Formats: sequence, structure tokens, C-alpha cells
Amino acid sequence: MKRNLQVLVLALVLALLPLAAQASSYVLVAPNWGAKQTAAVAAAGGTVNFSHGKAGIGSVTSDAPGFLEAAMASKQFQYGSPDTMVQWTLPGPVVEAVNTSNDRFFPIQWNMASIEAPAAWAAGCTGQGARVAVIDGGIFNAHQDLAGAIDTACSTSFVPGFAYNQDGGTFWHGTHVAGIIAARDNAVGTVGVAPDATIIGVKALHNGSGSFAWVIGAILYAADPASFGATSCARADIINMSLGAVFPKNATGGGQLVAALNKAVNFAASQGVLVVSAAGNDGIDFGQAGNLVDVPGDSGSGIAVTATGPVGFALGATNFRRPASYSSYGEGYAFVAGPGGDGALPGNAICTMTTNAAPTTNFCWVFDLALAPCRGTTTNNYCFAAGTSMATPAAAGVAALIKASHPGISLGALKAALAASADDEGKIGHDEFYGHGYINARRACTQ
Repeated sequence: MKRNLQVLVLALVLALLPLAAQASSYVLVAPNWGAKQTAAVAAAGGTVNFSHGKAGIGSVTSDAPGFLEAAMASKQFQYGSPDTMVQWTLPGPVVEAVNTSNDRFFPIQWNMASIEAPAAWAAGCTGQGARVAVIDGGIFNAHQDLAGAIDTACSTSFVPGFAYNQDGGTFWHGTHVAGIIAARDNAVGTVGVAPDATIIGVKALHNGSGSFAWVIGAILYAADPASFGATSCARADIINMSLGAVFPKNATGGGQLVAALNKAVNFAASQGVLVVSAAGNDGIDFGQAGNLVDVPGDSGSGIAVTATGPVGFALGATNFRRPASYSSYGEGYAFVAGPGGDGALPGNAICTMTTNAAPTTNFCWVFDLALAPCRGTTTNNYCFAAGTSMATPAAAGVAALIKASHPGISLGALKAALAASADDEGKIGHDEFYGHGYINARRACTQ
């Protein structure tokens, strides 16, 4: 991995970490969850944190010795496992850009140009009415480019002690992701792929870390908020998960947690929700990975997005659809590719690029990354970053354009439209890196 990607790519890691703060937490799965399962948990000495009836999944806490064995002995559960804390994203320094006004940074948003987003907007496709759940860290809803984009009443958190709009550090990965999807076309900063779509913030990570149960709960909430008491909230149409972890299929307890995550993703699909996940930043060919599995990229019926990025945009390069140096991929794994950025340009030469206000100057390689809102050190900052974390919301944004243009579209038809509207790149037809192709907002909107 390139030097600058080591500090700027915010996406996925390999190692599972032991759950410290919730050492007595478990994920239990049954065909359905009802009074018998709740009673079995109590009899074994546990407390239900949350459960979902139709999905049959529950998060449980217990300090009782032998709790899991006792719960399984009740015959009320198919399987269960101790929950696990995972470093789902790699927090690190990013490059901040100070905003002024007049959509200042749009001319250097090569990612929007590469997917023909301006042509989609010109055709009247802006994502109005589509709801996209961003399952991630905290979203800084006070950012000027996200004003009016966040459904604050229906946003929530599965991380104990933190609200959906709180996080650690100054980047706030979820803010960057939300901005790529739906930053408003409001004459300041940047513009998202679907600038009139609605974002539902569902916090499942804090500073990049989160448990399987938190992510599973977030998926179930996004697909069925009424089951969590949010009866006035409509479900998401699309779930974006710019997160993941890679680990051996035979890791202790890993198989059961992966199965529970698969079940959550498939439940979302049963509700008509498209789950879009990052393919990963480890450069792994998951078509040939053997014992390795990536979640949620390879979870259930969801889709995985690979990343592309230019080398030398500030120097005149237009190779926006070039496979990014870090992106994972794989036949049968990659569904589509999107613009994620790359930091592969060698050296630290300085470049100046024209914007809609004063020119902006930075290292030349920085302009090859994706620019979007971030928490920053002041209220309305923007950051450059690269990764499949940035490609995934671009694909989710295109899906939102399709959904908004065809409100009654089925999940199968939505997936088919996203695939059919993508531009064939790489090998002719479906291939291991681009999957069905490189996302195209114009074609998705007008075909």
C-alpha cells in the first residue's frame, strides 16, 4: 500500500479485536424472536439489549458464568456467539480544505464528473424522495452542505453513550460518506451524487470501531424502524455501509457472527432495501481468497463496490476509471465500481487548481482523492480521502437517483437498473474488478 494511502485511506482492516467494553455481550439467532426467546435469555441470566422478531436476531448482555451454554441448552436458539469488537475503519490524518462559497470545490470533484452526475442533475434527477441510511460513525449534521439532508428525527445510534451526531477525532468518516451521497447543491462547498436525497444516520461505529451487534442492529433498524419503536419513521430505501473487516472463515465464533450479519442483510432485502457495502482496501482478490471472507461486502444478498482513482488529476490526467491501487475485487464478489480516489502519484510536488472561488493549492497527489464534507477543525470543513469507503456512497447515490425516478421499483429491478446503467470497463462483459461496470448517474437516470 502506498505511503499516502496508509494515512489517508479510511476503510477496512484484517484483524478482529477482543471485545473489551462489552466482554459479556452475545449475538443469538433463532428462526423468529418472541417471548420464548426473551424468557430463555432471562432464565440463563441475561438481558436483551435489542431483538428483532422477524429477523430472529438479538443482542444480549450477561455476566452469568456459562450463559451461552445455558441459553443454547434451552433449544430456543439456532446458534449464538460472543459479540466481537472490530476496527472496521482505519482512522488517520486526512487533508482538510477550508471552504468559502459558491460551490467552490465542485470543479475539482472529478468523481462527480467521472460518473456523469451533472448530466443526471440537468435531466432533473436529484434523488428527491429517496432515503439512504448511512451506517457508519457519527454524522456532523450541522455542516452547511448537509443542512436539510439529514432526517434528524429518525437518525439514531447503536453505540452506547453516543448520539448519531457524535464521533471521535476531526474527520468523522460518516460525514464524508453522507456528503458524497447527498451534499446539497446550495452554492457552497461540494455537491453529492443525489443532492436532494434524505440521509438517515445510524451510528454503529465510534472512531472506526464497533461490534457486530451494533452493525446488525443498525441494519435491522434501517430496514424496519417501527420494530425499534420508531413508528413514525419510514424505512430506508438503500443502506450504505462503507465499513468492513476481513478475517478467516474459521476464526473462533466468526462463522456464527458472519451468519448473523448475513441474516440481517437478507432481512433488509426482504423489506425491499438495497444494501451497498465497500469491497475493501486490502487489494485482495476475493474470487480466489480461499479461507478469507469480507463482511459486509460479501454478506447476504448485498452488493460490493470496488474503487477507481486517477493518478495526476491536477497534472491533467483523466484516467478516473483506473482501478485504485488498494481496492479489493473478485469474480462473483464485485458488483460495480465507483470513484474512490487514489494516492499512488509519487512525490510531493505542489499543484494549484482552479475552483469557483480562489484557486486551491496542495500536494498534487491530494487532488486524486475524493473531496467531501468532514467534521474538521472548524464548523464547515471539507476533506480529501480515498478508499472503497468513498466509492460505495457514489454507488448508493446513483441507486438513490434510480429509486427517486421510479418510486415503486422492486429491489431486484433496482439492482438490475444499477448494473445495466453501468459503463462496461475492463474485460468485455462482467469482470472481476468492475463487476457489471463503472456506475453512470446519467444513464441510470435517463435509460
